[in-house]
Amino acid sequence: MLKLLGRKTSGNVQKVLFFLEETGTDYRREDYGRQFGNTETDEYRALNPTMKVPTLIDGDLVIWESNTILRYLAATRAPELTGATPAERSLVERWMDFLLAAVNPGYIAAFKGARQKPEERAPGYAADVADLVRQMGIIDAHLQGRDWLALDRLTIADIACGPILKRCAGFDIGRPDMPGLEAWLSRLEARPAFARVTA
Repeated sequence: MLKLLGRKTSGNVQKVLFFLEETGTDYRREDYGRQFGNTETDEYRALNPTMKVPTLIDGDLVIWESNTILRYLAATRAPELTGATPAERSLVERWMDFLLAAVNPGYIAAFKGARQKPEERAPGYAADVADLVRQMGIIDAHLQGRDWLALDRLTIADIACGPILKRCAGFDIGRPDMPGLEAWLSRLEARPAFARVTA
């Protein structure tokens, strides 16, 4: 049985949980991270040198970085959730990389800023949030006329992006209406696995 180390409130852990629940894969999750104070131990550092979550254990194999975990799980448990050829996989995985490279900096700024008073926010907060809105706009434009991010079906691109973009859509950051993104999120929220792990 797979063992997943990570708190269920982490967006990156929720990506992996969404995959596992969607595919009916057997797993056991253990609480690690932030409030549990157990990711800075020597034991955990030996598993994951970043001391972050999630970490997945499959027998003797230890995998960290949430998108890498998703790629591994798709390859070993549910190949229908990724591309069948290198070309198809590029269409899927570019959105996973876009999430990390383009969306994540603004997401982190908005996530932290949502808990702070305006005067407590970092000097670059406004610029970071404005960039987040721009990146969300790219996704919104891509999704207009499409049900899914790639290959006209649910893939690990949607699984990786869904939990994070749901949070981004909920931030009070003055974004315009994004009908493509919002319809896509509604399709995800209609899936019981997504609803459970992001509730």
